[in-house]
Amino acid sequence: MAAEVLKGLTEKLEKLDEKSLEIAHQLEDPAVFSDPAKLVSLNRELSKLMPVVGKFRDYKKCLSQLDQAHQMIQESGGDPEMKALAEQEAHSLQARAEMLIEQIKDTLVMADDAAIDSVIMEIRPGTGGEEAALFVRDLYMMYTRYSEKQGWKVEVMEFADTEMGGLREVIMNIKGPGVWSHLGYEGGGHRVQRVPETESQGRVHTSATTVAVLPEAEEVDVDINPDDVIENVSCAGGPGGQNVNKVASAIRLEHVPTGIVVSMRDERSQHKNRAKAWRILRARLYEHYKQKADAERSSARKTMIGSGDRSQRIRTYNYPQNRVTDHRINLSLYSLERIMMGELDELIEALQIHDKQQRLANL
Repeated sequence: MAAEVLKGLTEKLEKLDEKSLEIAHQLEDPAVFSDPAKLVSLNRELSKLMPVVGKFRDYKKCLSQLDQAHQMIQESGGDPEMKALAEQEAHSLQARAEMLIEQIKDTLVMADDAAIDSVIMEIRPGTGGEEAALFVRDLYMMYTRYSEKQGWKVEVMEFADTEMGGLREVIMNIKGPGVWSHLGYEGGGHRVQRVPETESQGRVHTSATTVAVLPEAEEVDVDINPDDVIENVSCAGGPGGQNVNKVASAIRLEHVPTGIVVSMRDERSQHKNRAKAWRILRARLYEHYKQKADAERSSARKTMIGSGDRSQRIRTYNYPQNRVTDHRINLSLYSLERIMMGELDELIEALQIHDKQQRLANL
């Protein structure tokens, strides 16, 4: 690593170390315990810092030991045995220092992603009518299977099906370690090429769906002024305009400053629908303000694979060729059947590696 790059990285790490000590000191303040939101916020911030700060402290300790080994080499005099032992120790410590700095870089660029353990995924049909709705169903099953293989918890928050078994919309919450660092790449346009169930002539059609993956924000992450949110309550409507129930349980939230609207009618309980609607609103606002902040920092989002914009085509699923192509990294895998069964590891690992390389280049 070039000396100036290492110097800049070390200065950044020193600041993070100082920040972690400052937070630890704040947590010792009795006044913090009287403010639960502050306590949670500080603990979460510290937990994000410690993986990289802990490795940096190991790195500094290793450098100190390396200096001592070099000093022993200089002071060995005419003792070849002592000099050889000191040189062997220096070589081992130098290798460890280089390994630690590489681990630190990896942790530094991916730490924020790794800390997010809950996402809200929204899948909806694009162009293609009923066939697009059927592919929404297939993607929903694919992500559910993948999540189950990872040991994550999946909660369906909204589910609207069609007469042919497709889905007009599905919103789910997925929780578990590393969920954002794996599924965060899935936001965008997903295109499918196949013979639809509705096609009698055997012709291949192209349809599209959109996927949004939003980090689920805690209340301490997004400060929403209740006066900025308009809530409407109505009866949950069913097929043909009938009511699912006569009790006013459907909730519609509109955040006036951004125009973001969330409707929730999945539960019979007004209380449960309201709670779900607020979770989705919080996640969408978190992503809205995050994108705005990233745009203001100009090149920040260029360090990521894609933007998560649902209008951006990220992947094509070609059934006749048994091929899945991710257009962001020009990767084609001829294992469509396995991927649709939730075996996404090879695809996601390739995206992670490419993303990490981009972030390191921009570190």
